[in-house]
Amino acid sequence: MQQDLKSELTKQLIIDKAFNLFYKDGFKTTSIDKIMKETTLSKGAFYHHYKNKKELGLEVISLKVQKRVYNGMILPLKESGNAYNIIENTFLNRLKSFPFYEKQNGCPMNNLINEIGNDELAYQTALKNIIEEWKLALVALIDRAKSENSIDKNISSKAVAIYLISAFEGIRGIRKLYNDDSILEDYISGLSLYLKQFKV
Repeated sequence: MQQDLKSELTKQLIIDKAFNLFYKDGFKTTSIDKIMKETTLSKGAFYHHYKNKKELGLEVISLKVQKRVYNGMILPLKESGNAYNIIENTFLNRLKSFPFYEKQNGCPMNNLINEIGNDELAYQTALKNIIEEWKLALVALIDRAKSENSIDKNISSKAVAIYLISAFEGIRGIRKLYNDDSILEDYISGLSLYLKQFKV
């Protein structure tokens, strides 16, 4: 039992360090050697858990990246209360809450999409699954807002969901180019105007 726990802790350490390095330095430039140097473990420890970097990359996406998106952007959409307000608060407040490091480095998921999203089907599928889960949760909430008569029933829930996700991820990437939050403030103003267009 103790050996199983040690093995699981080792695996978690590798995943955590890999995620941090992929986020900071990029997936392609981060080698197995670099990851293991950060863990202070032997390279044998890596190959005890993973066949290759691709296998680790997929686990980082499913255990770290997906969890971040779920906790930050999907779970809030499932809360009770006024659906329109939940949409507005989730997209506006999340941007304001990011620490400086994350504003400077962008969204880990978006970075991976741009770097490796078209490299291999396995990466593409894993990243697309996160977007699809986010989209479905958002469509469900927009549909709920329609039933509550807080959003225009004639809008396309799917179109609005894709627009909100794309705009949110886009500004996360653009913010990396700036040294302050002025671009975020402009985006937030624009997003508020966009949302008000279909509020009943």
